Amino acid sequence: MFKNKITELLKIEYPIIQAPMAGGITTSNFVAEVSNCGALGTIGAGYMTPSQISEQIREIKKLTNNNFGINLFVPNEFIVNENEMSKSMDLLQSFNEELNIKQNDRIQVQNFNRYNETFHEQIKAIIEEGVPICSFTFGIPSMEIINELKLHNIILIGTATTVNEAIEIEKSGMDLVVVQGSEAGGHRGNFLNENEESLIGLMSLIPQVIDHVRIPVIAAGGIMDGRGLIASLCLGAKAVQMGTAFLTSIESGAHEVHKNTILNSTEDQLVLTRAFSGKWARGIENKFITEMKKYEADLPQFPVQNTITQTMRKASSVQNNKEFMSLWSGQSPRLSKKDSVENLINEMMDEAKKIIRDF
Repeated sequence: MFKNKITELLKIEYPIIQAPMAGGITTSNFVAEVSNCGALGTIGAGYMTPSQISEQIREIKKLTNNNFGINLFVPNEFIVNENEMSKSMDLLQSFNEELNIKQNDRIQVQNFNRYNETFHEQIKAIIEEGVPICSFTFGIPSMEIINELKLHNIILIGTATTVNEAIEIEKSGMDLVVVQGSEAGGHRGNFLNENEESLIGLMSLIPQVIDHVRIPVIAAGGIMDGRGLIASLCLGAKAVQMGTAFLTSIESGAHEVHKNTILNSTEDQLVLTRAFSGKWARGIENKFITEMKKYEADLPQFPVQNTITQTMRKASSVQNNKEFMSLWSGQSPRLSKKDSVENLINEMMDEAKKIIRDF
């Protein structure tokens, strides 16, 4: 039951993919350990420079002979509004004072001019370093990029939050699609619809996508254990992608405050916010989210707001202050564990096998 098109294509033992969590969580040791344990480790490279990407790929290749993947954010059109930026920076002033951050130079509009160029340079680094698998979030790259990656025999994975997004991903020529339910933590991969229209639960989404695409489906959003794996496979998915479950593992590069907050949270403490990045994301409510709620509609878009809050988030991490950190988490925090990657994967597979035996 656990060997299928996806395990064959990705050359993995188990139908489990570690979600690409950007922002330093996916360290080389962490990604390599996931791959060494029979699942697919993935670099969350959305915020990385091309040279950082090259360096990390080389490090991982020294730590594992198994396949691993990398994920990029597809750049979206965004407006840089100086007035919005100025208001947002003013709103952050009181939080910066609380964290003893000295006011840096105000962020300039031209800081965002190279956003699209960076994406093309990231693609170049991935091709040069020979990563076998590349996934995308927030959209579909151009046909030129897809064709170039395919020329280098790189397996391509898209991210969809609706049936129509999955159909577009298949049409573009990608090999697999991650179907991401509204339960997912952090930023979700919607690109055709606004946030609200794409908030479809995973158990509803999987069978509807299966009925409309022929490429294999990977289920994501709130999956934490063998039960989630079996439920997804029963609905027609061929593998699962898990973020929060791996985030709290011992090897994960997530901040200890972030890990411990998830381990001690309940499902009703999770909210959707665009206060940190300008793009809706699911995380554990804290002071910053609560106080920014009334201003959310007027905040700059991603990646502008994300750049504006960067200094605050970094200072908050250094000071171990969870009130101003983006504590991304999926909707199943009660199922999270502080365990090794190896134990997490082995226990998950044992539980899945037991469910089949007992059925």
